[in-house]
Amino acid sequence: MIAGEGHRLNEGALAPVADEVSMRAELVEGVIPRGLNGTLLRNGPNPFNGTFAGNDMLDWWPEAAMLHSITLNQGRPARYTNRWIRTVGWADYHQKEAAHLVASNPNVAVIQHAGSILALAEGGPPVCVTEQGATLGLPTTHQAMHKGASAHPKIDPDTQTLMSFRSSWENLFIDYSEFSPEGDEQVHREIPLDQYPEHINTPPMTHDMAITEHHSVLFDLAVGYDFSMLEHGFRIPIQWQPDRGARFCIVPRPAREGENRVHWVEIEPCFIQHVINAYEPDHGRIILDVVRYPWFLKLDNQMQMTRNPLGIPWRYEIDLTHGRVSETELSDHCLELPRINDRYTGRAYRYFYAAAQPSDVEMRGVVRFDVRTGTLEEHFIPPGDQNSEPIFVPHPDGREEDDGWVLVCVYRRKSHTSELLVLNAQDISGPPIARLTLNRRIPAGFHGAWVATPT
Repeated sequence: MIAGEGHRLNEGALAPVADEVSMRAELVEGVIPRGLNGTLLRNGPNPFNGTFAGNDMLDWWPEAAMLHSITLNQGRPARYTNRWIRTVGWADYHQKEAAHLVASNPNVAVIQHAGSILALAEGGPPVCVTEQGATLGLPTTHQAMHKGASAHPKIDPDTQTLMSFRSSWENLFIDYSEFSPEGDEQVHREIPLDQYPEHINTPPMTHDMAITEHHSVLFDLAVGYDFSMLEHGFRIPIQWQPDRGARFCIVPRPAREGENRVHWVEIEPCFIQHVINAYEPDHGRIILDVVRYPWFLKLDNQMQMTRNPLGIPWRYEIDLTHGRVSETELSDHCLELPRINDRYTGRAYRYFYAAAQPSDVEMRGVVRFDVRTGTLEEHFIPPGDQNSEPIFVPHPDGREEDDGWVLVCVYRRKSHTSELLVLNAQDISGPPIARLTLNRRIPAGFHGAWVATPT
């Protein structure tokens, strides 16, 4: 969910909750597939006092991390829990001992790698959690991430290597890392950012990255830090800065310690919040699909945040041999929070799923997009209701890319409660396979993951 001017953060789908609960979700339609055996996790910001201070995107993003979990067990009714992640900030608010807690705010995403479930921050250390949202602390795996990590690392589905980066407001460089399937850092590279105009002396805000079978793609785009914004009451000092330009850094992988070989390619100034996928159709060429914004977080002359444009799916074709990039829109449909079948990360793929954005104040509708044909199908969500990021769960015995289910949380305005929909990934516009209701709201948030129960 992208909040901005025109949103009321303490009303409707965005409104936070003020407590932690554990309760049963009631099946009200259909049958829960027996192959759905695991837990849906969803991360996002939720202030400790249950009230957002302000109504701007930059008031929403930095609030405390709350993890929501819905467990499905071989077709039986689900269990829902929500928990604030125990951090130093949580301890300070509740006047608890903080010595054993992490100084981070892991409210963005959640992934599973090397046997650990990691709640991820925007640059801070990750926090290890359980499927039910209990906080375990700094991970014993991925110890190199204790200094900080990106919100969107990528896992190679064949090698189980994890690629990550860290971009800090303190330094003009990107820390790039590769982790083994056991969570050990195998590669660490410091990539300098030294090609800005003289008046640009702060790093960019970088949220996501991409991988292919042989490369990682890092972003240096036209949104960056501006610490003068703190004097005007902004909680996060970032804004649109077209003078920085925009470019991709292509890192060969597996990278090697001490190796400085990277490819920089320039693109039109823009902001990319989220990657859809990337792959190499042939040697020396990369296809990169993203959600692109022509500008983002722009301030007017009175230091007021203007309304953001909506993101659309966009394709970059990168010619590494000649250092050229061509770009074009995949569709004029406005959408966000794209997800694919993770088994196709970094590989040629056909489908992605996303939340539709009919306006800049709502996410409403679940989209399935075919990048081969350019066709779009949508599961309709009624006006007034809103939905979360759709999570693709592959069928345990599935052979096709789209053989599986899409899980999505939906806020129902009339009842002021939330539901979990289980959709057929091959027939997204059809009725839900199952619909479960909570006597409870799951506030709009950021990203989630499916954690399968071992069989």
